[in-house]
Amino acid sequence: MPREPDRATLASHPFRRQLLATRPAFVLLALVAAGIGLATSLASGVSIAPLWAGLTLLGAATFHAAVNVHNDYFDDLNGTDPGNCERQFPFTGGSRMIQNGVMSRAATQRLAWALYAITIGIGLCLLVPGGLPLLALGLAGMVLGWAYSAPPLALNRRGLGEATVAAGFGLLMPVGADLVQRGEWHTLPVWAGLGFALMTANLLLINQFPDLLADSQAGKRHWVVRLGRGRARYLYLAIAAAAYLTPTTLVATNRLPGTTLIIWAALPLSVLSGIRLWRHHHQPTSLRGALAGTAAATLLYGGLLIVGLIAAG
Repeated sequence: MPREPDRATLASHPFRRQLLATRPAFVLLALVAAGIGLATSLASGVSIAPLWAGLTLLGAATFHAAVNVHNDYFDDLNGTDPGNCERQFPFTGGSRMIQNGVMSRAATQRLAWALYAITIGIGLCLLVPGGLPLLALGLAGMVLGWAYSAPPLALNRRGLGEATVAAGFGLLMPVGADLVQRGEWHTLPVWAGLGFALMTANLLLINQFPDLLADSQAGKRHWVVRLGRGRARYLYLAIAAAAYLTPTTLVATNRLPGTTLIIWAALPLSVLSGIRLWRHHHQPTSLRGALAGTAAATLLYGGLLIVGLIAAG
């Protein structure tokens, strides 16, 4: 089991300290999301421009890292993470960099600003192939990323966190990555991203099960708090089912190529995670398998989707 960051261990490693603050394992989700957009371009016969593809992946990663660090800052500020005694690190409870004294709140905020600045710089470069449509997507992404944690909107406190995550990973990133390569809007990355959007929303949902007590005390009203753990597990199963049925329906209606049905190979992981959640929803310490399984299923689903799209090209 990964250990929480330790001040003494990381004191002389500033780069590693800042890297861990971004929660790099979760940043993989952004790379997969952007990869879906690159794959839809390939599936349409578009030749990939390596420079723009590399910058797209880098920008997606720095943006997600910025949002993660930014979220840590506000979750410390509002008391969510300091009061989280049932957290299941590294899945829930934040990076623990502030709470364990590894980084100050001010240093965390500066890191978030630096990552946002890098992302904006990359985004401006990508306007060369993406033009004004990419600017609109980028601005929407920045607003959602900021509003996810920051007051006055604080969308993750209002039951809108799952929708925000789904829109970012399942719509904005795939569509933006495709747009950079294709040079125009297309519906394929929209259809391709829908299932992955549901998977990422479900990943956020299950991560809220161990954090229910701390989140409710801090005033967060996400769906696990609203429904309670017992009823929220039904929502988890419904979203998981929709994530697999959605692309199947899209293949049947000729909106996605049949090769994308390879995503069903991730189903056993999702089923196993659902069973574990069903059995242990009231026991945060017994949820680690469900948390890890959902994260693995989400990444595998996205990776298989990319493979299926490339195979269709």
